[in-house]
Amino acid sequence: MIRLAARAIAAVAAGGVGRRAAMPSLGLLLLLGLPSVAAERFTVVERMVEDRKSVFATVESAREVEARARITGTLRTLSVREGDMVAAGVMIAVVDDPKLALQLAALDARLEALAAQRRQAQLELDRTRQLRATGAATQARLDEAETALEVIAAQTAAARAERAVTAEQQREGEVHAPQAGRVLAVRGVPGSVVLAGEAVAVIATDAYVLRLRLPERHARFLRAGDAVQVGARGLAERPDAALGAGTIRLVYPRLDAGQVVADAEVAGLGDFFVGERVQVTIVADRRSAIVVPRGFIHRGAGVDLVRLASGALVPVQTGPAREIDGTPAVEILSGLRAGDVILAP
Repeated sequence: MIRLAARAIAAVAAGGVGRRAAMPSLGLLLLLGLPSVAAERFTVVERMVEDRKSVFATVESAREVEARARITGTLRTLSVREGDMVAAGVMIAVVDDPKLALQLAALDARLEALAAQRRQAQLELDRTRQLRATGAATQARLDEAETALEVIAAQTAAARAERAVTAEQQREGEVHAPQAGRVLAVRGVPGSVVLAGEAVAVIATDAYVLRLRLPERHARFLRAGDAVQVGARGLAERPDAALGAGTIRLVYPRLDAGQVVADAEVAGLGDFFVGERVQVTIVADRRSAIVVPRGFIHRGAGVDLVRLASGALVPVQTGPAREIDGTPAVEILSGLRAGDVILAP
């Protein structure tokens, strides 16, 4: 049959009566479906493909910090509630210890007494120096007066340092937000007793991530930097408004209850509820497969065919849609192998 086609083509090239006689034969051969000389060819090779899987991820804060009381006392004021946005360093509560105020008052009184003793010691020293100059006082008495003044000065410095420590303890009753973010939980009410180190509020930092939990068989396919596709928010006014693409930022090295945990960064999560679920499509597997351009597939009656370079039509089983350098393609599950040359229809 191939030699017959070659003869017909040669007759067409010869011209004259032979050309007119060969034209019907050439048309018949083309109708039979034999490949033309200029048919497009494609060599089948195995390529790495990615299998994607749709999963649900939850919106979580990158970090949750606790605003803790540094002293034991009574919660006097609380200026935040759940859902409030706070800036870093802003005061959100005050813990009051009445004993500290009493200690400050006692130290102030002690400093006043030491100030009076210092004035008296200074007068005694001045008088002793005058007497020593005239010879009416001994050197030992002068030394005692100078020592007494130095002792009172040292006691005054110690009392001031003790007062500074107590004042700092009183200032530590102010509870500040360690980082900017949203208040997730408030623990305690004004008037309740708070222990040193107890958390007054839990704050989620401004950075939000999508936390994915997948079966451990997917752990070897997840890599930091992989792209993910994020679907629409469940609470959005437009269900078809997808959030777009994101990137896996971190894959945790520890399995949690047989699941691998990963965090993905996605823009536009600032107004989400912590714990809200979002649909995410990720790469769940990478494997070798045969992929051919879609234009090389013959659509038959209930079966897909591929024409080999030999002219034979081979039935194939097609799989998911793929791409080859931006060209629509399809995965071949069976019917072809690497090295086969196929022709376009």
